[in-house]
Amino acid sequence: MRRDRFGTGWWSMTVLLIATNVVAYLMQLVLIQASPKLEGYFALSVAGLARGYVWQLLTFQFMHGGFLHLLFNCFAIFMFGREVEQSLGRRSFLTLYLSSGVLGGLFQVAFVKLLALSLQNSSFEGVQVVGASAGAFGLIAAFATLYPERPLMLLLFFIIPVNMRAKFLLLFEGVVALFGIAMTARQFNLPGSQVAHAAHLGGMLTGILFIRYAIHWEWPQFKRPKGRRIQRLVKVPAASAGWRQKRAGSPDDLPPEEFLSKEVDPILDKISAQGIQSLTERERRILQAAREKMAKR
Repeated sequence: MRRDRFGTGWWSMTVLLIATNVVAYLMQLVLIQASPKLEGYFALSVAGLARGYVWQLLTFQFMHGGFLHLLFNCFAIFMFGREVEQSLGRRSFLTLYLSSGVLGGLFQVAFVKLLALSLQNSSFEGVQVVGASAGAFGLIAAFATLYPERPLMLLLFFIIPVNMRAKFLLLFEGVVALFGIAMTARQFNLPGSQVAHAAHLGGMLTGILFIRYAIHWEWPQFKRPKGRRIQRLVKVPAASAGWRQKRAGSPDDLPPEEFLSKEVDPILDKISAQGIQSLTERERRILQAAREKMAKR
């Protein structure tokens, strides 16, 4: 039902992120080839953060180590980002993606720093991290947290089809990340591993925490205290309350086109901007009525 208004059309934040990654990668190819030293300013590293290059926490998310690296990350963003954006809205979706990248990057540099200290080799601090993987893993984790029972069909080694639920995909990815961290710590030889497993783990944890606490409607301050009524800031007179109840039931009497334009379209705009969890009970009833009207056509 007018699906593009849910933020999943051609100009959705998901598509814009993919386009931004592609454009940034093309710019990276041109600029780094012109001046290889520029990579040290924008790729994330312990040494860079020590010099005060804090912007690396953002810029490294839009750099990639090759075309396949870019392709896999964009594919993950597209596959999981669309429904996450539909559920959260554009602003919260972008916040989730970027914060997953930032915290994933911090996890990776902290891991490299601890490894350098334990091996007493400061040259490890120059190892650079690039890629949108942390943000992509944040979206996968958010998807699995929102829809844990959603069945998925994956291609193992791009050949063997494997069916699993979203929650098991998240568990599998978490185990792979932990195993990769353990193996990297054991066999780290400058740079040792080409996969930033700690960044993946940080992105996944961010995605889970974001859905559980940062955007979920069951925040502690929003829970209604037991045995107490929430006081209204403005008291509605009895006559106004009666008018409001009458008004709430009036959309059913509108012609279909007027009903869609006056009642449904503003709700779809709200979902696109703030996410479906922001709807009131009345707005949910209107959407249900709209579905019934559309089904009768």
